[in-house]
Amino acid sequence: MEKSAVKRSVAIVEKCIMGAVGLEHLFSSPALNMYQPRIFNDIESFNASLKTEPYYALIYSLSDGREERRNCLNCLKTLATTHSHIQRIVLASGAKEASLINHLSPSHLHGIVLKSQSLSELRENISRLLGETRRTNESIHHHWNLHRGRLLSPTERAILQFLSSGYSISEIAARLDRNIKTIRAHKFNAMVKLGVHSDMGLLDAADILSHFPMPDRRNPMPFMPYHS
Repeated sequence: MEKSAVKRSVAIVEKCIMGAVGLEHLFSSPALNMYQPRIFNDIESFNASLKTEPYYALIYSLSDGREERRNCLNCLKTLATTHSHIQRIVLASGAKEASLINHLSPSHLHGIVLKSQSLSELRENISRLLGETRRTNESIHHHWNLHRGRLLSPTERAILQFLSSGYSISEIAARLDRNIKTIRAHKFNAMVKLGVHSDMGLLDAADILSHFPMPDRRNPMPFMPYHS
């Protein structure tokens, strides 16, 4: 009698109980039944389990909170260094959050999926991402070339970091030795690239940048498209 295939273990960080139940149900579908989900309600529990459990992927579910977003990116950055073979996928609560994660993640992500999708779309996109391990590394250069025009420039990043530190537009202009109109134009361009429409949304992005160093301009981070 043929032995059944061993299921691949997928860690899921989901703090909402209802969300955890929904994701467990999602993985019971035929499209995802080759994976065994393990739900964690905090990152500390997941990190402890890494010592004994060989994970195929980590799916981090976000709730559009600034602190949680930083925790997620810190976790994924560390995982990329210590367990680079583990896929790193983010479930974002909305397009704004997905855009911020897309542009500002300090480490390469395998993908970002929106929770607002229908159940069938969510299942299809997660299934596709989990099955893309071999193709991801091969296509990373293509993704970077395709979307490089949407990345923040060094000046735009500097402006966001100054904003996060409480500087006004006029103070930033003086610091960067630019006129105020130029700084405002760079600020507007950053908002367009990040998909935010308010100063608060821009501060969310600046908040992330304040926790991570700028990437090396000679080796910029690739942009990984998210599924809308």
